[in-house]
Amino acid sequence: MPHRHIPENWPKRNSRFGRFIGRLLLKLLGGWQISGPIPEQPKLVLAVAPHTANKDFFIGIAAVLALDIKVSFLGKHSIFVWPVRGLLLRLGGIAVDRSAAHGVVGQVVERFAQSDAMLLGLAPEGTRKKVTQWKSGFWQIAKQAKVPVALIGLDYSSRQVRFGPCLETGETFEQDMQLYRAFFQQITARYPENA
Repeated sequence: MPHRHIPENWPKRNSRFGRFIGRLLLKLLGGWQISGPIPEQPKLVLAVAPHTANKDFFIGIAAVLALDIKVSFLGKHSIFVWPVRGLLLRLGGIAVDRSAAHGVVGQVVERFAQSDAMLLGLAPEGTRKKVTQWKSGFWQIAKQAKVPVALIGLDYSSRQVRFGPCLETGETFEQDMQLYRAFFQQITARYPENA
């Protein structure tokens, strides 16, 4: 896989071994490539879709390693316990407490405010099953944190992790969803019947 330019202001792992493992995994998972323009903003919500198979997670991890970047993800605070707590935090995990007064969105917005650079990866469907409407949490986080949403498609027809548009949030979730759908309609899921 050719070297891709990663913005200087993105959080990085700085691991040659990690890059090697990521590239190897992309090859072993079926010869996946990373394509599309990589946005320059240091703070982004990465909306990764469609999510219809367990394999999607491993392709995403392989791409993150191959690009040598740090991508944060959300997990229930109850799983951040010994002996896995340290590993989850090193991998980019953010422990969130759903019962907190200001909610998950507020906790993540606060984390964005405290960071010079942060990439938050989320699967907007929230499940591998077919859904008629995406959950709006990823959009709420981006809107309140005043960061763009970068669309990333896992395209099984071309075996590409495709960077799509990077969009500021608009007035309403419903209006923005029309823009998001326009991109993701070009992407073929592992199980299209669930997309």
